[in-house]
Parts: sequence; C-alpha cells; structure tokens
Amino acid sequence: MVIVGGGFTGLWTAYYLSRADPALRIAILEAETVGFGASGRNGGWCSALFPTPWKRLVARSSPAEALRLHREMAATVREVGRVLTAEGIDADYAPGGTVVLARSAPQWRRLSEEVATAHARGLGEDDLRLLDRDEARSRLAATDVVGGTFTPHCAAIHPVKLVRGLADAVERAGVRIHESTRVTAIGPGHVDTPAGRVRAGIVVRATEAWTARLPATRRAIAPVYSLMVATEPLSAEAWESIGLTDRPTFSDGRHVVIYGQRTADGRLAFGGRGAPYHWASRIKPSYDAAPRVHALLRRTLTDLLPQLGAPEFTHAWGGSLGIARDWAASVGLDRSTGQAWAGGYVGDGVGTTNLAGRTLADLITGASSDLTTLPWVDHRSPRWEPEPFRWLGINAGLQAMRLADAEERVTRRPSLVARAMSPLIHG
Repeated sequence: MVIVGGGFTGLWTAYYLSRADPALRIAILEAETVGFGASGRNGGWCSALFPTPWKRLVARSSPAEALRLHREMAATVREVGRVLTAEGIDADYAPGGTVVLARSAPQWRRLSEEVATAHARGLGEDDLRLLDRDEARSRLAATDVVGGTFTPHCAAIHPVKLVRGLADAVERAGVRIHESTRVTAIGPGHVDTPAGRVRAGIVVRATEAWTARLPATRRAIAPVYSLMVATEPLSAEAWESIGLTDRPTFSDGRHVVIYGQRTADGRLAFGGRGAPYHWASRIKPSYDAAPRVHALLRRTLTDLLPQLGAPEFTHAWGGSLGIARDWAASVGLDRSTGQAWAGGYVGDGVGTTNLAGRTLADLITGASSDLTTLPWVDHRSPRWEPEPFRWLGINAGLQAMRLADAEERVTRRPSLVARAMSPLIHG
C-alpha cells in the first residue's frame, strides 16, 4: 500500500491500517518532510467542526445521518487524546473547548441563530450553548463583548509535536516513510516519482491543497492561504487580565475567519484568512509571507485584547488549506482502480483527518464499521471552474467577506453583502 502525503491524513491512515492488519506493507511518500503542509502550520484546533454544509449532508443521507456524523466528530476529539496517551505523544493536548465571542449586535444575532439551529437539529446544551456577556468575558476578556458561545468539543494542540509524534508511532509499527519523494502522478495500482514508478494494490491520495499539483486532479481542490502570528511568552499578570485559563481555543463572530489559542508555553498563537487565492492554484513558499495580512493579524489581536499593550510578535507564517468546490470534505475508495482519497477540509482538518484515517482503514480492510456509511463517504465534489473564473470567483468571495465585516461595523446591522454572496460562495 502506498500513501501519497505525509500529513495528518496520511499518517492517521497508516496508523489505523497498521493496527488493523500488521501484515500490510505500507509506504508513505512525502515530497518534503512530514507535516510540511497544513498539518504542521495550522492553528492547533483539534475540533469537532465539519466543513460540509448541513443541507448537503442531509441531501446525501438524512437528518439523522448528518447528526451521526457530527456526533462522530465530537468523539474524534476524544479519540485523538486517547491515541496521544497510548503512544506517549506530548502534543500539548488541552481539551478546553472553544469560545466564540459576539462583539457586535449582528454577531450576537448570528451566534444566537447558530445555537438555536444546532439545538433544532438534535444537538444539546452540552454540545453548544450561549454565553451571556459576563460569562463570555470571564473566559476571554476581549473588547466590546456582548455574549458568545461555548462548545466543549475542541482541544488545543501543538500541530508539529502531534505530526512528528504520529510519524514516530507509525514507523514503530513498521510503516516506511520516504521524505523528499515527490509524486508526479497517481494511477490505478501505481504512483510515479522522478526516481521511477511504485506499484501497490491500494494507493491513498492524502495531498489536500497539493492535490492541485497532480495532473488528474488540478481542479479538484483549490488551495487558499491562511496566515498566523505568535507573541512572545506572556507574563502571569498578562494572562490574569486575558483569561483562557483552561486553554480554550477562541474566535469571534466576524465573517472573515479568525482563530487563536493560548499555547502551552504561554504565547498567543493567532491566525486568520484574508490572503488572496493565487492564479491557477499555485502554491509557492513566497506566499507564506504576506506582510499586509500579517500586520492586519497583529492589529486585530491587539484590538481584541488591548491589555496586551505592545507585545513582541516573534513568529509569522502561513500555508495553504484545501477547499472543494461545494465546500464538502470527502473520503472514499474506488475498488475498481484501487485508489482511495480524503480531503477538502476547509481548514478544519486537525480532527477530521483522524476520522478520515479510521474510515479509510475500515474501507480498505473491509471491516464492518459504522464509519463507512457516514454521509461524507464516497462523495464526489464537482470540479472548480477553469481560470480566470476560479481566480475571480474565489477572490470575489474573500473580498465580499471583508466588505461584509466593514458594513456591519458601520451599520450595526447584519450584512446585506454577506447574505447576497453566501449562496454563490457555497454553491
């Protein structure tokens, strides 16, 4: 068996396959080093968030099956913690949940509607609940807080520690990892590399944003950049004024996504979207540094938490995540060709990759499992439009979200721009 990609998807798949059938010969081929892509660069949210819109899950199955998938994602957060304990991996795992702040009337309205909708679908107060102003501020003492939401279904992690610990675990189980081994094409029963062809009964594509570099899947996934900054370790006095005592991950209700966590060594790691999509789905190291966006992230964090004063920001980085045309993550196996795949996580991959790895292991080994009938299994997303339509559409969507946030700051009302653009962005 060959797995293309040494990130979380590939490593989790190898982990569960090697335990399901120790006799399997498994090789992971990675173009750079394990965790080089999104798996090593993300914000460290091991969450139950699942990117596929609820209506699409229901259209493929039923409300009960869509709810079952969301329940399985909540269990996945605990499963990751179990594996870390079992394998002795110290990845700074802290199951503190997620707090999302409402910092304006439109944000409060959206978050309230989100909670009401979740409860109508079968989730309860112990899955997602509203916070009043005082409770929200007690968790994160940000500016302009009017309320928020809390879910326990998230753990903060250190992504590089997790990916490297997982790589060590699979190698102990006999899996061979070949770094600096670029795959140029995937076909039935084989993959091609500059050094030659590798044959295998099953080939797993676990390439996420880099899927766009393979000839047969150039329009399957659009790589979109997310960027991050991190502060110096903060003092105990600073943390007393900020909160995040149990290390919950945090965000707010704006349209342009932001995300953060308190790291185990006392930093604030903070990120967000807003970097442009690049023509023809290009991915380059130079795109990891976007001075304008990094400067905006620093300003956004100090606006959120002015008690920080003027902290030293010691790190800035970025990377690409993968988005399918219908914003639907998928996992599957085509037995006629021996090709399997997983991806399209839209930035919610830290937890979802674990579910993908367990599901692929069951699909490949033929195990009788509830996972193999979840409504994301064998989903086929439509291809992205050719250029220039892809470039125009994705960047127009990103700009619309920025305009929506600006509109709400001025009008103090829900954005008409966001309402008009949402069906176009999400298909």
